[in-house]
Amino acid sequence: MANSTAVPIAYAYTSAAVPDWLNKGDNAWQMTSATLVGLQSVPGLVILYGSIVKKKWAVNSAFMALYAFATVVLCWVIWAYKMSFGEKLLPLWGKAGPALGQKFLIKQAALPATEHYFHNGTVEAPLATPYYPMASMVWFQCVFAAITPILLAGSLLGRMNIKAWMMFVPLWSTFSYTVGAFSIWGGGFLYHWGVIDYSGGYVIHLSSGIAGITAAYWVGPRSNIDRERFPPNNILLTLAGAGLLWMGWAGFNGGDPYSANIDSSMAVLNTNICAATSLLVWTWLDVIFFGKPSVIGAVQGMITGLVCITPGAGVVQGWAAIVMGTLSGSVPWFTMMIVHKKWTLLRNIDDTLGVFHTHAVAGYLGGILTGLFAEPQLCALFLPVTNSRGGVYGGVGGVQFLKQIVGGGFVIGWNIVVTSIICVVIRFIVPLRMPENELEIGDDAVHGEEAYALWGDGEKYDPTRHGLSSDVQTQQGEASSGATQVL
Repeated sequence: MANSTAVPIAYAYTSAAVPDWLNKGDNAWQMTSATLVGLQSVPGLVILYGSIVKKKWAVNSAFMALYAFATVVLCWVIWAYKMSFGEKLLPLWGKAGPALGQKFLIKQAALPATEHYFHNGTVEAPLATPYYPMASMVWFQCVFAAITPILLAGSLLGRMNIKAWMMFVPLWSTFSYTVGAFSIWGGGFLYHWGVIDYSGGYVIHLSSGIAGITAAYWVGPRSNIDRERFPPNNILLTLAGAGLLWMGWAGFNGGDPYSANIDSSMAVLNTNICAATSLLVWTWLDVIFFGKPSVIGAVQGMITGLVCITPGAGVVQGWAAIVMGTLSGSVPWFTMMIVHKKWTLLRNIDDTLGVFHTHAVAGYLGGILTGLFAEPQLCALFLPVTNSRGGVYGGVGGVQFLKQIVGGGFVIGWNIVVTSIICVVIRFIVPLRMPENELEIGDDAVHGEEAYALWGDGEKYDPTRHGLSSDVQTQQGEASSGATQVL
């Protein structure tokens, strides 16, 4: 008779590549989650940005996202990962260092600053040590770091000097993102104080929204004609990019327990509940006040729902996700459609895609609502501070609500100051804004490329501009008019 306690061969130690501490399920889910989040950026936001803007800015907008992703990957593994999740240097910063050697990357993942203590010095929560290698942790956190400046870029589309953007991304990732990540996630002062940010409502969305509108102030506005008329060049592709964002959020929120566990399942379900509710509420508001549903508005509502649930995805109940979705579909709608048009400061700052409303407002709102609705049993599954709970559950819940407000305030203040300093420094080297002649022409002037190999829109076809001789004619002896050329 077979020994009933024997470990199945699939889970037994089989080689040096499968050490005792490795949980294959957790590792597979973590790498899958990282891939899903990476797909949100490339191609998700590349497609969304390239299609939601005016045709003449499609290439530039998509490339800003692609460039930022590649840049952050190198910054992350060379110095920024350990600044965000390494050993403590300051209460808000880790010690910089590379995450490249195999001795570091193949050992069990650990976040060295996350051990949490009671006031008497005894351990309250042990060091975070997921059951997969550091390589999985480094890559998972990398795609979060990469998407943040891409979200920020949404405020700057259609006018930022591409050379200035190339400088901005590594500087902002180094001096802004790493501070928020270490302070709240990596074992910094907000982590140990008990601020709840399940998956990036503050670290990613609030910071990108505040940094975006701050950078937009320093860069300056688009051309007057672009501000007056900026229609999407392809709404169907915008929906494709938005769909990748929505489905990719399963990895965004589902991967943050660092395990394929019940908390991860709760987070994924709540994410979809909130996003669907928010999309519908935003759409209903458009119909009620403007008479018709807007596809772009629905996308905005979807995004605000995803953003709002992010800080509390795994620590709130399903009914709370519906409440959060209702508020994320209405509060950012109100700030974008009403407050923005009446507040002179917001009107004067050209936030191209309204990132301040969809990410800063929705992210801060989600963090504050998490301080109300965080359920004690779910908090115990995830948080290092015991007895954490939202305000509606009494006890210390009121204190948690205040912690959420203060934590968000720190992220806002840091990003305003640091983003401003970075923009001022870059301005001494290269202009932040494109020259007027590039603003007038768009992609062809900036990159020498255009999004669509079509011509028309009333302009005269010039064969020499496309590498052809001027005597190229059709069989009838005249240059053809239309998308296809008889060559």
